[in-house]
Amino acid sequence: MKKKRPVLQDVADIVGVTKMTVSRYLRNPELVSVPLREKIAVALEESGYILNRAPDILSNSTSHAIGILLPSLTNQVFAEVLRGIESVTDAHGYQTMLGHYGYSPEREEQRLTSLLSYNIDGLILSERRHTPRTLKMIEVAGIPVVELMDSVSPCLDLAVGFDNFEAARQMTLRIIGRGHRHVVYFGARDDERTLIKQRGYEQAMEASGLMPFSMMTSLASSYSAGAEMLRQTQSEYPQVDSVFCTNDDLAVGAIFECQRQGLKIPQQMAIAGFHGHDIGLVMQPKLASILTPRELMGQIGAERLLARLRGETVSPRVTDVGFTLITGESI
Repeated sequence: MKKKRPVLQDVADIVGVTKMTVSRYLRNPELVSVPLREKIAVALEESGYILNRAPDILSNSTSHAIGILLPSLTNQVFAEVLRGIESVTDAHGYQTMLGHYGYSPEREEQRLTSLLSYNIDGLILSERRHTPRTLKMIEVAGIPVVELMDSVSPCLDLAVGFDNFEAARQMTLRIIGRGHRHVVYFGARDDERTLIKQRGYEQAMEASGLMPFSMMTSLASSYSAGAEMLRQTQSEYPQVDSVFCTNDDLAVGAIFECQRQGLKIPQQMAIAGFHGHDIGLVMQPKLASILTPRELMGQIGAERLLARLRGETVSPRVTDVGFTLITGESI
């Protein structure tokens, strides 16, 4: 059975003051004398009192909370984005409420329904594809929205990200420039950004007079998935001499598989990833990848959202944080 939580009156009884005095302390400790402050603080600690924000939420239509919807909790990219967001929200006294939807627009809709029921003050999203009901709920809520990870696709309100198409195009051209002709693209989840990167890869291949070939999976990306996709590619497209992956997980898995097969990297198989994770920077050979500033993206996104909440004009609507090509040793 759920245990009864201590209420303000319990704390007041411990100290021997009125409930209003404790409430005043919680709103602004400076309004209470120093000796009383210390007694109330001890009583709150000993009783395990948990502040109930529901009355404030109901009366003020504000929660001092930011809703965040992320497609993956296992992907290091979003862990770093979240760290950037919370470095800003924590400093400004905002709580974060997190929803995970596994790249499913329908599940994103469910999670958003739940977040909005808590009267969140603002919303941070990681995708551009939403169900009609999700779009309607966001419109009706009337709260500021920041979409991350993309600086090109049309946004609902504010956006912070980078050009996925151009990053993929440039890396593909870099691989081709090293003398590789049978470059294969590895994609996972079939999410929007994976498909945008695929188009960038295809554009670079076709502009170079080469035939694009993609190996796609609807499964989550992982090292084992990267290894399996390389084996499958070798079976279906034996002339493959290089691989460009939608993220570093797949690329690292492909490198492990090359090493298992005794293939020389990059002479017999060149491999590049996307996002510039730490593992790729320290492994041997050092992984070629595209470094994206995930934590900075989260920070800027949160700063712009809070600026909008303060009533400030935020311009421009879209911020491009850029990307950096890391040639590494694998192409």
